[in-house]
Amino acid sequence: MKLRFSIIAVFSVLFLFSFRSDDRFDKLLAAFHNAKSDYVMVAAHRASHKNYVENSIPAIKHAIEIGVDIIELDVKVTKDSVVVLNHDGKIDRTTNGTGDPEKYTWAELQQFRLEMPDGTLTNEKLATFEEALLLAKGKAMIDIDIKTGNLKPVVDAIKKTGTASQVCFFDNDYDALKEVLTMLPEALLMPRAYSYQMADSALKVFTAEVIHIDESFYTPELTSLIKSKNARIWINALGGADRQIRIGNGPAAIDTLVRFGANIIQTDEPEKLIGILKENGLRKL
Repeated sequence: MKLRFSIIAVFSVLFLFSFRSDDRFDKLLAAFHNAKSDYVMVAAHRASHKNYVENSIPAIKHAIEIGVDIIELDVKVTKDSVVVLNHDGKIDRTTNGTGDPEKYTWAELQQFRLEMPDGTLTNEKLATFEEALLLAKGKAMIDIDIKTGNLKPVVDAIKKTGTASQVCFFDNDYDALKEVLTMLPEALLMPRAYSYQMADSALKVFTAEVIHIDESFYTPELTSLIKSKNARIWINALGGADRQIRIGNGPAAIDTLVRFGANIIQTDEPEKLIGILKENGLRKL
């Protein structure tokens, strides 16, 4: 009788945990679509790669474990149309191989292993985009930094995994974003803007869910414009703000980033950033 009760109790806890997890993700998506939400979203640049190789499965898993909202990944497409994760034009920096991953087949890429920045060789191989989507499904959003001209396999992977509602396409090439829409009309878009005028143009051309801006033209006028179209504002902590976070000046750095209303912050320090935002009441869904 006690054993039966224990089994029931375990399954009850697992069910409740699963429900809470799904409930949180639903709230996350709702917050993403609400530009007036006070919830500041954290985007892990190339996944959570401080102790893992960037764009790798372990880095993605860690990002999910620490509660990252958006995982930023870079996509390339092999000769045989497999979508893989890699930032650079070549695999030289992050693997023990060389050359353009788009010049290889998927099977050929399997001969290489990922390397840490210090040259330590790992047992990990280049990850596929489909693997990443399935890992993140129902747990975190994915921001695709488009690093390929072959967009159909990317869209096909999203359709196959049923993840269109949680994937955002990022590019400063508006023609590429328009091409995405021809294949996936419901796609979430994040145009990059380099000026107020470019942001205004992006909002007129697209029904954008989020606009990527830089601090060089980060003003109340710009953020008011973006929010008036019910779009979120993405800004980077990469570089200066991340350095301040590392040396203990995080609150001041974050105050600078959110002062005019930016509500998605991309960072190389996602775990520390989440902690700072929580302490300042900016992580309540």
